[in-house]
This record gives sequence, structure tokens and C-alpha cells, in this order.
Amino acid sequence: MLTTTLNRIRAHHPCVEGWEKLLKGLGKTAADDEPLAFSKIAEINGLDDALWCCRAEPQEWKTWRLFAVWCGRQVQHLMKDARSIAALEVAERHANGNATDEEWDAARAAARDAAMDAARAAAMAAAMDAAMAAAWDAARDAARDAAMAAA
Repeated sequence: MLTTTLNRIRAHHPCVEGWEKLLKGLGKTAADDEPLAFSKIAEINGLDDALWCCRAEPQEWKTWRLFAVWCGRQVQHLMKDARSIAALEVAERHANGNATDEEWDAARAAARDAAMDAARAAAMAAAMDAAMAAAWDAARDAARDAAMAAA
């Protein structure tokens, strides 16, 4: 089980709200060196704060990277761009020492480009949908006006 301590978390300057919530959930008023499971942090503060607390244990970077890859694999079926899938492959190899930092940097940049391309395509599709809806509305209004004028 992966653990950290309140003192290690505190050293990374957590937000006041999250820190106070964690202390209250643990029934404590101050930081200490008692082992604290990440699952307990997630239970009290939620997954976002538990992931933020990972910075308190940088020696576990391989575990964190492999967990991030696992999370990506859970939604891989939604990925339409090969660059995103390739980034998962490289991230996993990098965590296991089988890809260089340069390979990882290139894969990450390519995945970022894929995400930007997808965002642009979605924005264009939304704009096209809005334009089409406006055109249909205008055509309907014109047809109604013409029918009323003819009547």
C-alpha cells in the first residue's frame, strides 16, 4: 500500500481548503509523520486531491506514471488519433526505462497536437451545426411569412 505523511504533504503547500478538510477527516489538528494511505486521502478529499498529494512521494514516479497510463488505457477506445495511442505506448515504455526522455517529449507533444486538432474539429463542427440551425430557422421563417402573405 502506498503511503505518505501529513508532514510530506504540508511541505508542498496544499491549498488551505483541502488541507483543513483532510485534517478534519483524519480527526487531527496538525501535521505528523504517521503513514497515511493515498486511498484514505481519496476517501476524505476525493481523487483530485489524492493525485495532487502524489508530489509528496516523488520517488514513486514510476508508479504514478504507470497509473496514469492505466487511466489512459481505460478510455483508449475513445481515442481516434493514433498519436494519442502512441503516447500511451511511449509513456509506459518510458516508465519502465525502455524509452528516452526525448521519445517521451516527442510523444507528449504529438498527443497535445492531437488534442488540439480534436478541439478545433469539435469547435468547427459546433459552428457548422449552429450555422445550419440558423439557416433552417431562417428558411422556416421565410416560408411561414410567404404562406401568410399568400393567404
